Amino acid sequence: MFQPKIPTMPRPSGLVTPPAVVQPTTITPGTPAPAPAAAPAPSRPVVQLTPGTAVALVGAGTAVVLVVGTVLVSLLLAVAVTSASVAVCAVVLRSLIASDAKRR
Repeated sequence: MFQPKIPTMPRPSGLVTPPAVVQPTTITPGTPAPAPAAAPAPSRPVVQLTPGTAVALVGAGTAVVLVVGTVLVSLLLAVAVTSASVAVCAVVLRSLIASDAKRR
């Protein structure tokens, strides 16, 4: 089950023919090809910005900024609380080790 399976190369079947030799050809100047006609530009729908859509866009942007700001502040607060608790644990351990060393 856990043994690697090594793929095997298939053996060639039948006769193998050598590749054909390509002979170089000369290029003779001729008449230039006609230029292609310009394709018409595809019609795209025009977006009209009305006062209602402008207010909606501003509201959506404000909501996104507030949500992202809340997430970043909560992450920063989590890091601050964690570092404070680690500092308190370090002080307590240092105190315990120091008091144990004084008793001996």
